[in-house]
Amino acid sequence: MEPTLCNMTGIENMKTENSTASTMTHPTVRLKIKILRQQSQPEKPYWENFDYEGSNEITVASLLDFINFNDDIINDKGEKTTRINWECSCLQGMCGSCAMVINEKPALACETFLKDLKNPKNEITICPLKKFPVIKDLIVDRSSIYENLKKSNIFIGEYKKGKNENDDFRHQYDVSKCLKCALCLEVCPNYTSGNSFFGSLFANECYLVSSRNNEKLSEIKKIYKEHFEKSCSKSLACVDVCPMKIPTLASIAKMNKK
Repeated sequence: MEPTLCNMTGIENMKTENSTASTMTHPTVRLKIKILRQQSQPEKPYWENFDYEGSNEITVASLLDFINFNDDIINDKGEKTTRINWECSCLQGMCGSCAMVINEKPALACETFLKDLKNPKNEITICPLKKFPVIKDLIVDRSSIYENLKKSNIFIGEYKKGKNENDDFRHQYDVSKCLKCALCLEVCPNYTSGNSFFGSLFANECYLVSSRNNEKLSEIKKIYKEHFEKSCSKSLACVDVCPMKIPTLASIAKMNKK
């Protein structure tokens, strides 16, 4: 798999900014970057560390690009190593590709600024999502999300307006913003990839599809109960971590009333 290098122009600008950091309002920071790496699924994961000195006004996504930028990638031991593999697309918090665990908290790398991270030891830890198979380094296989939707027949099909649909447009729009980034599944205490509980993402999709095709409501309610309702403990960690601030609790309430 080819290494991921995103936003190279931004990195060149960042290097210029870092060289003049002492004249800016934001001082230079020195950080130890600890990344949990894995070359492939059968191989064991291992930690590799990198030193960073520069502005704290950048995102973790920009930080990864900064480490990957040079022809020779050097770790904190002065050894040459391979580029860090990670996923990105929009770099604007709109695609969900760069989901990972940063300082033990699931987040989007492009939305997480160094200045907002608590670093009592001047360290940042970056790991792949833990509830999905690792492909390489920070890239994981999230295809189970779509497989669960496919096998549950959760798609709109033909539009069939429900009785109260006009009252629900705002919420339908909010729910449709789901990125399928899997942050909600990562923090969920009840979700494990491969089991019968499909998580809050699935609950939102059940609500959205049943709202747009009322004829599928009876079928979806049975699926919703089997793969969400009977196993959800209502920890609501999914609500707190969602980058799109989707009101999942409202989706649950609306499904329970249908």
